[in-house]
Amino acid sequence: MVLHPKTKVRVAGQEVTFCCKASGTPVPKKYYWYHNGTLLERKVHRYGSRLVLRGLAPEQAGTYHCKASTEAGAIKSAPAQLTVLAQGQQSCKPEPEPSLVELPSECPQDATGSRYYNVGRCPPTPCADSPADQSECGADAGRCCGVRRMEMREIPCAGSLLPVKVVAECGCGPCAQPRVLVQGRVTAADTGEPLRFGQIFLGGRKVGFTGYKGSFTIEVPPDTQRLVARFVDRQQRFVDAVKVLPFDRHGGTIYQEVKMLRKKEPVALDGSRSNAIPLGEASGREPVGELVLPAGAFLRPSGEVFRGIVKASVTFLDPRDMATASAASSDLSFTDAEGEIVPLRTYGMFAVDFREGETGAALQTGPVEVRMDAGQVQMPEHLQKMKLWSLNPETGLWEEEGVLRPARGKRGKREERTFLVGNLEIRERRLFNLDVPEDRRCFVKVRAYSNEKFNPYEQLEGVVISLINLEPQPGYPANPRAWGRFDSVVTGPNGACLPAFCDGQRPDAYSAYVTATLGGEELEAVASSPKLNPNAVGVSQPYLGKLGYRRLDHDDPNLKKTAFQINVAKPDPNNVDETNGPIYPYRSLEECEEAPVSANHLRFYRVEVDKYEYNVVPFKESDLTSWTGDYLSWWPNPQEFRACFIKVQIEGPQEYMVRSRNVGGSHPRTRGQLYGLRDTRSVRDMLLENTSGACVEFKCSGMLFDQSLVDRTLVSIVPQGSCHRTAINNLLREYLSRHPPVAENNHTAAFTMLAPVDPLGHNYGIYTVTDQNPRLAKEIAIGRCFDGTSDGFSREMKADAGTAVTFTCRERPVGRESFFQRLLTAPAEA
Repeated sequence: MVLHPKTKVRVAGQEVTFCCKASGTPVPKKYYWYHNGTLLERKVHRYGSRLVLRGLAPEQAGTYHCKASTEAGAIKSAPAQLTVLAQGQQSCKPEPEPSLVELPSECPQDATGSRYYNVGRCPPTPCADSPADQSECGADAGRCCGVRRMEMREIPCAGSLLPVKVVAECGCGPCAQPRVLVQGRVTAADTGEPLRFGQIFLGGRKVGFTGYKGSFTIEVPPDTQRLVARFVDRQQRFVDAVKVLPFDRHGGTIYQEVKMLRKKEPVALDGSRSNAIPLGEASGREPVGELVLPAGAFLRPSGEVFRGIVKASVTFLDPRDMATASAASSDLSFTDAEGEIVPLRTYGMFAVDFREGETGAALQTGPVEVRMDAGQVQMPEHLQKMKLWSLNPETGLWEEEGVLRPARGKRGKREERTFLVGNLEIRERRLFNLDVPEDRRCFVKVRAYSNEKFNPYEQLEGVVISLINLEPQPGYPANPRAWGRFDSVVTGPNGACLPAFCDGQRPDAYSAYVTATLGGEELEAVASSPKLNPNAVGVSQPYLGKLGYRRLDHDDPNLKKTAFQINVAKPDPNNVDETNGPIYPYRSLEECEEAPVSANHLRFYRVEVDKYEYNVVPFKESDLTSWTGDYLSWWPNPQEFRACFIKVQIEGPQEYMVRSRNVGGSHPRTRGQLYGLRDTRSVRDMLLENTSGACVEFKCSGMLFDQSLVDRTLVSIVPQGSCHRTAINNLLREYLSRHPPVAENNHTAAFTMLAPVDPLGHNYGIYTVTDQNPRLAKEIAIGRCFDGTSDGFSREMKADAGTAVTFTCRERPVGRESFFQRLLTAPAEA
């Protein structure tokens, strides 16, 4: 499906046009349209690939999708929502929805004990277009609900007033169209060596190359529902990797680590004789099966039989080895007869590369036999459904090559056993698969939080949640027999629902291994030992016991805390304890996606050193559509986010909070006005005694949102303790003196500067990174700052490398206030 229908809003009486388009061989000409799952009559609506509805009535609201079909198969589009408003009804309410931001710690709590303040938000829902603006199938930007007016408020905080801008009124305007990107690295699954200058294809189109370190950036084309990318090693050392990459439709960047499978060393075969190549004999296990090539099976592209020496490389990806899951291609899905994309459960994939021994020219084959050892299939119901598949590299979908049927046979001189046998012709370089369609399916609800408090307002969007389906060994849940498939979903404002295989009869028939990453950083799962706390895990008993929740370090505290395993026990509809998540039946996707935060769900959270961020103009970094153009916006450009950090070294017996206060410095519209605050706790350097370091964000200098004048941000760095400044980086001091005006630094308990406009580097103790995603820009800058280099990355603090300013802190006498406290209680005097 190359064009999907788009969500529309109309007023009753108007008309609407939905469009879809499919590609294939032969070219699809037959289209069917459905409203809320019911087929619309072609004679009544006279539709083809385009559906026109005139004189709309309220009952025509709902979801619409199309299906295209030919004799080769069918494919369904994604659904589009139609909202039909009554005459005079507003699609964008002027009153903003509640949206809470946390105030700084020195601000008083309200009557309920909360330090959160409602700044309001406008949901970016589509607005009804005027009849003149209603394009038919074009990529119209449309109109969306957004901020029409903001008001400045002042909140009394510790003897001073904290400014905050709140949304006063919402209204319709042009929809924000943030860029959607996927970034990452491509490396070898075995050694981690990068794929240097590998080719990247989207569909059949080459879109670029990987970098020297294997890095890549892909801009997701508009209207993409499934992003299928193929990575090709031009030196042919690796099997082509076809990946279905998750992305965030709200805009910004998702980070992905792509693993490539190294090709097996070729063996020499005599093309005039019959040959058998084992599939998956690694690590002392019995092979899963074998590829049998009869005499004369090898063909040149012209069709001429080749009987000479053949260099044959057959690379098998064995799901009995848990480490291979990350290197598997595609998301193991195929299209059924109804056009639905449905999942497969793999028993192994193999890639073949046959070449003439002397010239290295590629060879094809006539009919060859694939034999699979039936003893390797532990679920007896799968023996009747096993099929042979090949991967379409453009769609990322598996296509049926043939059925595997039982036959008796011998393996070498060993005992007779049952094989599943299928036939195949290898005409192009594709990946092949021994798979079973599996219809026992569920969804698993997972949410990610910014900390261990699991506050509903502090959920993280843009987190990639990955689920690997495992087939456990009975009685040994921690030691699975094999993996079966995998899925990745990006969290939205209400978490994520991940497809998984499940079973209603045996809760432990399938288990799931779940991880979460944000910009390459792994999030932590909730602990399961020494005591399982249902309130922390997010699932109530007794269902939690049936799921058998275990974090990876359950039995061994040395293992990582960043994954958990559960039994995917299908909920019993007659048991009220199992009807509130976190597992939902496959037909209840909508219920899973719209579940309230109070419903059962599984959790990850971000382990952060104490950190606090406050923006005068509120902005949710996980939702780029929440950006508001304002002179006091922390990020002045929604297409490009520049993150700036300063490295502070602290010599003292403990870890200290360090604050950056950022106000307008040189721009006439913002001079003296607050942009925001950042608090960061310093991190101890494990190699230096009584020394810690802090990487503190500050607002970069540069153009403000109107792109007319530069503002040099006035940045004050203040450690929150009895501290005095003992050193300033010489290069930074010289730079600031050469680029006036120079900020006064007359108080030794702080460091003040008019922030540099130039992107300096580690030699100055300043770290600047620009990216289309604010969080990713910050992650990269923090990694460099911890490392003290301009191109490295570290999670361990190297406090004395690449530092801008040094403070010495000591424990103050009891009863004496620190400078920071005096600044809060009596700012004028301080």
